[in-house]
Amino acid sequence: METVNIHQAKTNLSRLLSRVKLGEEIIISNRGVPIAKLVPFYTSSNRRASLGLDRGHFIVPDDFDDPLPEEILAAFEGSEE
Repeated sequence: METVNIHQAKTNLSRLLSRVKLGEEIIISNRGVPIAKLVPFYTSSNRRASLGLDRGHFIVPDDFDDPLPEEILAAFEGSEE
């Protein structure tokens, strides 16, 4: 991933956008501090739906919605001793 400064980005914006269109990501920095990232934009019509991609990779246990055991609940609440 390449990093360019603001001046380079303004001067070469069309060229940078052409690279981004091909899938590259480019960081824009101000005085060496990253402030933005140029990434390809995908509309919902040309990207895969994310729902259901993990179907069959794992099984949700029957006790998934059960209350947490007391020791785990205490750890989340910060009252673990």
